Amino acid sequence: MENELELPKEGKYIYGIVRHSGALDFGPIGIGKRADMVYGINYRDISAVVSNSPIIQYEARRVNMTTHEKVLEEIMKEFTVLPVRFSTISEHDDDSGILRILEKDYAKFDDLLTKMDGKKELGLKILAHEAPIYESIIERYDEIRSLRAKLINLPADKTHYQRMKIGEMVAEALKKETDNYKNIILDTLNPLADDVKINDNYGEMMILNAAFLIKNITEPEFDKTVNNLDEKYGSYMTFKYVGTLPPYNFVNLVINTKGI
Repeated sequence: MENELELPKEGKYIYGIVRHSGALDFGPIGIGKRADMVYGINYRDISAVVSNSPIIQYEARRVNMTTHEKVLEEIMKEFTVLPVRFSTISEHDDDSGILRILEKDYAKFDDLLTKMDGKKELGLKILAHEAPIYESIIERYDEIRSLRAKLINLPADKTHYQRMKIGEMVAEALKKETDNYKNIILDTLNPLADDVKINDNYGEMMILNAAFLIKNITEPEFDKTVNNLDEKYGSYMTFKYVGTLPPYNFVNLVINTKGI
C-alpha cells in the first residue's frame, strides 16, 4: 500500500569498546523496547559491544539513557570499557560496518584501552549545609558579625542598604570558604588519582563536582580518604560519592558511522 509507513532499516547500536578476542554475550538487555541481545563483534584483540537496533536517533530520555548506562555497567563487571557516545548506530545490518570501524580506528582504541586498563571513574559531589556554613561565616568574620549586631534590632525599612551590604559580604565570604574547602579536598584526593576532571557546579552551595580516574588497586585508599574527609567536614557538607563508573569524563569516543 502506498500509505503504509516504511519501517526504519536495521543497524548496530554501539555501546563501547573492550579488549577481548573471543565471543561475548551479555544477554537481551539492548536499548529500545525489543530487548535485543547485546554481544561482541571482534577484530584482532578488541571488540565492539553492540546490539541490533533500528537506525533511529534515540531521544535522550531517562529510559534510553539508563539502558545505555546499564549495558556499560554490565560490560564493566568483566572488562575495562571505552564508552561510546549515546545513540551511535552503524548503518549496516551485519557485522561489516563495525569491523571497518574497528580496523580503521584500531590504533586509537588500542592506545585508549592501554591507558584505561585497570582504572575506573569515581564521582564526587559535595554540597554545603546552608545553616552551619552561614553560622561559621558569622562566627569567623568579625566585620560581618559586628555589622549584623548593629542592625539586628533596627527596623528593616531603615537599614535596607546596610542589609544589602551584609548580604554581599556574606556571599563573598561563602565563595571564599567554599573555594577553600574545595582546595583542601582536592589537595587531599588528587595525589591518589591518575586524572581529575572538575565539572561545573550548580548552585552556590555546591563546593565540588568532580570525577576522578582511579587505579583499581588505589580504590580502597581513595575510599578511605573520602570517608575521612566526610567524618572531618560532615557537619558542614554532604559528600555524594558515586562509583564504579565507565570513564565518561576521560574518554569521549565519537565514532563516525557515516559512509563506513
